[in-house]
Amino acid sequence: MTTTEHPHGHDGHQDPTLYRTPADAVAAPGEELAYVVGFDPAGTRPDALFTVGTDPGSAAYGRVIAHAEVPGVGNELHHFGWNACSSALAHAGHHHAARRYLIVPGLRSSRLHVFDTVPDPARPRLVKTVEPDELAARAGYSRPHTLHCGPDGVFLSCLGGADGADGPGGVALLDHESFEVLRGWESERGPQHLAYDVWWHLAQNIAVTSEWGTPSMIEDGLVPDLLLGRRYGHCLHFWELGTGRHLQQVDLGDAHQMVLELRPAHDPEATWGFTNTVVDVEDLSASVWRWHRDGEDFHVTKVITLPAEPAPAEDLPPALKPFGAVPPLITDIDLSVDDRWLYVSAWGTGDLIQYDVSDPRQPRRTAAVRLGGITARRPHPAAPDVPLTGGAQMVEVSRDGQRVYLTNSLYAAWDEQFYPAGIEPWMVKLDADTSRGGLSVDGRFFPHGEDFAGLRVHQTRLQGGDASSDSYCYRR
Repeated sequence: MTTTEHPHGHDGHQDPTLYRTPADAVAAPGEELAYVVGFDPAGTRPDALFTVGTDPGSAAYGRVIAHAEVPGVGNELHHFGWNACSSALAHAGHHHAARRYLIVPGLRSSRLHVFDTVPDPARPRLVKTVEPDELAARAGYSRPHTLHCGPDGVFLSCLGGADGADGPGGVALLDHESFEVLRGWESERGPQHLAYDVWWHLAQNIAVTSEWGTPSMIEDGLVPDLLLGRRYGHCLHFWELGTGRHLQQVDLGDAHQMVLELRPAHDPEATWGFTNTVVDVEDLSASVWRWHRDGEDFHVTKVITLPAEPAPAEDLPPALKPFGAVPPLITDIDLSVDDRWLYVSAWGTGDLIQYDVSDPRQPRRTAAVRLGGITARRPHPAAPDVPLTGGAQMVEVSRDGQRVYLTNSLYAAWDEQFYPAGIEPWMVKLDADTSRGGLSVDGRFFPHGEDFAGLRVHQTRLQGGDASSDSYCYRR
């Protein structure tokens, strides 16, 4: 599908947070709220969606304002997203779309929870749940992981086949407004079997998917035999977006295990993006790769390598003692809306690293902050005597690029392997220098521990959109 100008343009939409261009998104008013999911690792208490104040002039700044629980236990809320975003501007049939509902999947339960942020954005209300049997019966999938609002519906990437089966994982389509499961998206799957993320180049009619593992490969933690056997995902897949037809598989090499986050350029005329791998089984390093299109084919090139850090065995968790080192474990990346700054979370060492990617072929490291970490346990400046548990993990960037939000939990079973002493929840905000590069921790913003009712926190979404939830239709 080729995106073309339609007669409504931005003015035909009632929602001002559907941005015509990346520059419009950058220039729009900043977020006053952040939404964060929290989960109980023991699976004995309900998970919840938290609202955190992000307006520096408000008394609620850096505080948890409200939370809304989801039914049942053991959902493990993980990644979530909006029912509609800026991609709606390409489709005349969606000119009344609004960024109103948050769709929050349970990665373990396969249940979808729909929250309405109207009339009170600070206190979203649960208005619908979609049960696992609907996802299985209509799309053939389970274990929903990541979603993006896009053409034809909401794209929901799932790790498992129907009823929790071990694949193939893939993408389910949901209706933008009713949230009913419509169907499985793929029409010709090709060699794809493992799933993780899905995103696209809208104007080029190209979708991209990445690979982690099937439910049995991830639900009880990292499996050493699978890792050393190079069985986790190590490929990117490129598809025809409008039809779900598989076009090309690119193998990064089976030493590079777990190809996770997809961050395509926000420039709608670009055909490049970044992805990350969690660990190289040969030296425990982690890496960031750039894909780009040359003619009809896509190519993927490693552009960043983070080495493992040697450490005394007595300081390491049992899983790492034989190696005598801390792997960086890149578990999230985020690309600023202006496509200039790339943020890399190294959950193992606790580093959040900023790169200038003005030339995306040659990222230039400009700043880093260490918070937590397997051995370092660096504190927050607001509590310098309290070492942080967990490490820099999920990262979200404001539309103007000036604020970076971090949380510290990955996935309950994996948390226990790498941070066996436990993880106390925290959320951190960093201020970013978007002219020359630089990062500093905001000492006023530090919700943690019982602020989140003891639940571990994972992904963050920002009111009005953020760097990892919108795709844009127009360059100007």
